[in-house]
Amino acid sequence: MPTTPVDPARPWGFATEQVHAGAEPDDVHGARIPPVHLTAGFVFRDFEDARARFAGDDDGYVYSRLANPTLTAVERRVARLEGGRDALLVGSGQAAVTVALLGLLGAGDHLLSAASVYEGSRGLFRENFARMGVAVDFVPTGADGGTDLDAWRRLLRPTTRAVFLESIPNPKNDVPDLRAVADLAHERGVPVVVDNTLATPYLLRPLEHGADVVVHSASKFLAGHGAALGGVVVVGEGFDWAAGGRYPHLVDRSSGPSWTDRYGPRAYAEHARQVVAARLGPTLSPVNAFLLQQGLETLSLRVSRHVATALTLARWLEQQPEVVAVDHAGLASSPSHALAQRYLPRGAGSVFSVTVAGGEDGARAFVDAVRLFTRMSHLGDVRSLVLHPASTSHAHRSPAERAAAGIWPGLLRLSIGLEEPEDLLADLRLALDAVRDAVAEAAAPRPVGAAVPALVAAGVL
Repeated sequence: MPTTPVDPARPWGFATEQVHAGAEPDDVHGARIPPVHLTAGFVFRDFEDARARFAGDDDGYVYSRLANPTLTAVERRVARLEGGRDALLVGSGQAAVTVALLGLLGAGDHLLSAASVYEGSRGLFRENFARMGVAVDFVPTGADGGTDLDAWRRLLRPTTRAVFLESIPNPKNDVPDLRAVADLAHERGVPVVVDNTLATPYLLRPLEHGADVVVHSASKFLAGHGAALGGVVVVGEGFDWAAGGRYPHLVDRSSGPSWTDRYGPRAYAEHARQVVAARLGPTLSPVNAFLLQQGLETLSLRVSRHVATALTLARWLEQQPEVVAVDHAGLASSPSHALAQRYLPRGAGSVFSVTVAGGEDGARAFVDAVRLFTRMSHLGDVRSLVLHPASTSHAHRSPAERAAAGIWPGLLRLSIGLEEPEDLLADLRLALDAVRDAVAEAAAPRPVGAAVPALVAAGVL
């Protein structure tokens, strides 16, 4: 039962990879599903075996904070699905972003990020990284809704050590021009890190479009059921980590052979695993890794259904009078539509935003009226979810900052699940009916002055 294609000239398809890649039947008992290895440490055969494992001369396991067989099987599978060389599982998506970037950045360095990113990543960069001495700039989306390459070029510095963006940004679905940004970064010798959570490798493989590192919140679509946290860092091939002296920690020989001496093109991946992740300790439980593995086996089936239903709902919402705007790159009206057709031919994802009439009052009416949509802060679940960013995830931004990011008072983020489209449409009709009533109530003339007591006495108020 091979873990790689029998015929190298004919690689496996995506659905085959998501079921078989990286996992072998248990060689002790013959279990077909890789077992959950619930152990903190691993037994050494003898004195020399322990020495060899710690020296890296033997690839046996040492401690689950460094590596665990359950995690290894999932790492191999995700790496194959993304078309990467190496992968590292960590405790959450936030941990994946942190580990990936701290493998590149140090005090005095500069991070250049797209402005349209998950609010947790933005806070990490602006506050936590700033305290470590890392500067950050955010590149706004272009005035036409596209990628403003001149802005990216202007904000690159001699000290820039990483470029970060999302393949499908959360929550605006404003797809960037990955290849153009990657080419610009590579001209300066800077690697590109892409958060591919909302696209998944089924819709888009950023490494094929110039990215060097891919991160995921595996808690979302990869796992798929909202039952487990996890994150993953995937490293591609081709970036020269020793060139230009930009990453001195990878070429330092003061204590012996450098990381590039020992691991060559895998230097960054091994440093991220052995130094950043192992020392900071964002270890993923083997149980969560097992749940992630189970989710991966149905990834393409789930995502194709998510995407088809989301586009159906987005098209319907766009036609409703209670809706001000729908931000979904699959719509012809989206400024990102042409880029989505280029990079996301299988669909522009299933997380998008809809802005309803009535501002916050309209949004409140919508959220309180839904019966099938779940009100919660999560994405990529089998269940459909709704959130009001302006009062939750983006509540700590100023009104001006929210306006600049397009987070309007009436904007709602939808994550479309696997329910029947007709049932979701019925729920949306209920919600929009409530929006219409809220708008009408707000527009109704208000009684003032001496008329109020009479209306109260008559039971009108």
